[in-house]
Amino acid sequence: MPVETDRDEPRVQAWERRADLPLTTAGVVYLAVYAVQVLAFRVTDPGWRVLDDVLWVIWAGFAIDFVGRVVLARRKWRFVLHHPFDLLVIVAPFFRFLRLLRLVGVVTSLARVLRDDFRGRVAAYLTVSTSLVGFVAALAAYEAERDAPDATITSFGEAAWWVLTTITTVGYGDRYPVTTEGRLVAAGLMLGGIAILGTVTAAIATWFLEQIGARDASDALHPGEPSDTELLLVELRAVRARLDALEGISGAGNASLPALDARRATPSD
Repeated sequence: MPVETDRDEPRVQAWERRADLPLTTAGVVYLAVYAVQVLAFRVTDPGWRVLDDVLWVIWAGFAIDFVGRVVLARRKWRFVLHHPFDLLVIVAPFFRFLRLLRLVGVVTSLARVLRDDFRGRVAAYLTVSTSLVGFVAALAAYEAERDAPDATITSFGEAAWWVLTTITTVGYGDRYPVTTEGRLVAAGLMLGGIAILGTVTAAIATWFLEQIGARDASDALHPGEPSDTELLLVELRAVRARLDALEGISGAGNASLPALDARRATPSD
């Protein structure tokens, strides 16, 4: 029995194509508003409530997107069961424990667009995605930890340092989360760090395989011509020969200096 995927839902695919740009814009605005809220205000400040209302409006846009996809899906329950994470992101704001999933949903929508735009350019995609995840994680960790008793992450700089050591799997241990939300961020970063290292390794291996394949194809098309490696070796041998020649001339000149000094020291008749 064939496995059903989203490709079996043409109306959902058409909806997602039309919604990509609005969702990307909403995601960027959400991150900007959230960054200002965390860095400039506290929970007790009036500005916090104003920005929180803006975040709720943007979240409503993501909720409408999910509901729209469910309505358009031919097999609605199957769609919901195959997208449990999207459902958790929608219900997350009603549970403080899952509040951070709103940020993950924003990152996911942005990463999908980045993947489409940077297809085939792994290095650019990894750089942008890692920076995006790291920035969001630093904000989330700083918000969760800054007012906690015995917290070691009390500034955004410390949160950014902790994210760097965690996502690279170094883990110095000088900074660590003590709250439940902070530990959720840490768990996601640990898994993300492993995934990033695996992706980098796979990208490097793919690049080597492509280079070897391209060289083999070139050798097959031009069997009588020397390969790039052979030409490079010839150039290196020529450079080595010229250096040896220069060293020989320099050595001969240095050897003649003592004889010249001796001749000058000998009194003439």
